[in-house]
Amino acid sequence: MLTGKQKRHLRALGHKLKPLIQIGKKEIEPALITELNTSLDHHELIKVKLLESSTLDKHEASVALAEACQADVAQVLGKTFLLYRAAKTPVIVLPKAA
Repeated sequence: MLTGKQKRHLRALGHKLKPLIQIGKKEIEPALITELNTSLDHHELIKVKLLESSTLDKHEASVALAEACQADVAQVLGKTFLLYRAAKTPVIVLPKAA
């Protein structure tokens, strides 16, 4: 679980990111989860965008994907959200928990 300070740090890093994963009509499928896991392994912090054609709620989608990938939701803003999962050798250094 991320602290508020850690989420704030990740939001600052995620501001400049472009969405790597886009969710449309097909909703959440095993192929999407596989792609998300691969992206998280490589980048640690990724931005996911819900397209207009998606019928999913942004909060439900972010929680479902985070649980499926053992990741944390750093931010939900509009139709996009940030997911974070530390790599085996982390590149992103998070502020220490209090």
